[in-house]
Amino acid sequence: MSGTFVGMPAFPEAAREAVGNPTLRGNLRHATHTIRAKRAVAVSELDDWAALREAGKQIKDHTLRHLDRYLVQLEESVTAAGGVVHWAADADEANRIVVGLVRATGESEVVKVKSMATQEIGLNEALEAAGIHAYETDLAELIVQLGKDRPSHILVPAIHRNRGEIREIFAREMSEWGRPAPENLTDTPAELAEAARLHLREKFLRAKVGISGANFMVAETGTLMVVESEGNGRMCLTLPETLISVVGIEKTVPTWRDLEVFLQTLPRSSTAERMNPYTSMWTGTTDSGTADGPRTFHLVLVDNGRTDTLADEVGRQALRCIRCSACLNVCPVYERAGGHAYGSVYPGPIGAILSPQLRGTGSEIDASLPYASSLCGACYEVCPVAIDIPEVLVHLRERIAEGGQVTRQGNKTVLKPAKGHAAERAAMRAARWAFGHPGALRTGQRLASRTRRFHPRTLPGPGRAWSATRDLPAVPAEPFRDWWQRTRGGKDVPK
Repeated sequence: MSGTFVGMPAFPEAAREAVGNPTLRGNLRHATHTIRAKRAVAVSELDDWAALREAGKQIKDHTLRHLDRYLVQLEESVTAAGGVVHWAADADEANRIVVGLVRATGESEVVKVKSMATQEIGLNEALEAAGIHAYETDLAELIVQLGKDRPSHILVPAIHRNRGEIREIFAREMSEWGRPAPENLTDTPAELAEAARLHLREKFLRAKVGISGANFMVAETGTLMVVESEGNGRMCLTLPETLISVVGIEKTVPTWRDLEVFLQTLPRSSTAERMNPYTSMWTGTTDSGTADGPRTFHLVLVDNGRTDTLADEVGRQALRCIRCSACLNVCPVYERAGGHAYGSVYPGPIGAILSPQLRGTGSEIDASLPYASSLCGACYEVCPVAIDIPEVLVHLRERIAEGGQVTRQGNKTVLKPAKGHAAERAAMRAARWAFGHPGALRTGQRLASRTRRFHPRTLPGPGRAWSATRDLPAVPAEPFRDWWQRTRGGKDVPK
């Protein structure tokens, strides 16, 4: 995975700074509460939502178990339709392929559909280094690009910005990228959207190369699909002569019929719509000079840590993700810390389990991400493909604290326990011993109850980091064992 965001401080430090920004917290709270309330209404309209959720899970799990076979079928189908398939083991290889393909056209500009995969690999930076200008055409991505910013949400990358900030960015930066913002631009949504539309129109009409991602790839037909709400994707997919799609290998589904499930669950979970306003599908290339669509189509299939993730029986469920962002909108940690604190293009609960698997846990930020959660389970409840995010978070925490065998770059390796967890490991070993010796546990409970008035409000030493943000629970006046013996005589209550 690209190192674009690596080097940031660990999540606790980054989150502490974000929590101190009242404007950011206000923007996030308003946006996430609005989106999740609308989503709840949209989902409630379907009596079979639970069945659709289970179907999506089963389709994804089946595909992941047989991904090798379906990827070969996908390549054959795309090739038969006139496209060219490229395989990229990592971000560097993917960037080299795309830069080479753009250079082969002789063009120095590309227009882009919103794509998490290209952000993941740092494609814009690679194109810029090669002298190629990449223009984001999604409104939120345009705001992020003009503001020299980073995305902070999967669905709404500029969720951390309010209308006033967006107006200032447009007025200050648009002229440096193309058509300037209109004079006397206000912060009303209609005027901001019109300014973006006018700014982008000339780029759509001029560009000869488009770059996209894909929400799904159908192995059966070689069809790729993008869903979006603004129409910019449709322009990027049909006007340029050359289309380059950069897609993670896990976006594959076996058959066209499988899309029936995801076209119901994805829009409701992401934008709270029954159907996305624009659903664009393309298969290969056009065979006529007058038809819409690219004359040349390239598909770059990106691994970049996905095969390693697939080797983890618990962690692989993260690859089911359809990038709806529902988990972000219900997460109390994300709502307060924002997306930038996660140090990845995948923020929120899904980022906390996906990024450490794609990039490994060698960096400070990645080693901290599995702890960026309260384990409340709200993310699992709203996930349309039933990813048990809390289970994976605990699994990754164990890996970081205890070490163990993992797969990196296709090779099995043994991780050493991470530094800073010695006290945690000692506490867990002590707890294991105590629970294995009932007499010692009983004695310890009674001693804790009788000395409760002397207990500190915060823990000393390494425990201070835990109690600094939590209230220590009060020890009861007597242990449960003693209470049960005193009130029930150690016997079960008669039914």
